[in-house]
Amino acid sequence: MMASGTTIHTVEKVDAVWLNETSFCSIEELVSLSGLSAAELDHLVEMGLITANSTADGNLLFQQHYLVIARTARRLRDDFELDPAGLGVAVRLLQRIQELETQLSAAQAQLMHGKLSSDIAGEA
Repeated sequence: MMASGTTIHTVEKVDAVWLNETSFCSIEELVSLSGLSAAELDHLVEMGLITANSTADGNLLFQQHYLVIARTARRLRDDFELDPAGLGVAVRLLQRIQELETQLSAAQAQLMHGKLSSDIAGEA
């Protein structure tokens, strides 16, 4: 039995990885950090969502920023019980939504800039 006012804290383990365009990881590291299987990652490569680079000895390397896509895919797989094909479609749709949101933000910024410029010109 706990005394009143007692607070219970839980600790969650979080993997942190510095993501950039110049650092690479192996398929084994990507599997470990993303939670996807090698077969699921292969499917994402086949769909063009992740690009693999081959080394001279035939090993595959992935830019670390692909970890974001792989982790998103794992969450989608787990949350919606998607098969590899559905997983690829869902990831592609999320990427398209992000592109459209970026374009919308840019258009809104241009409109706001134009409105501010015309407001300033009108005040002069």
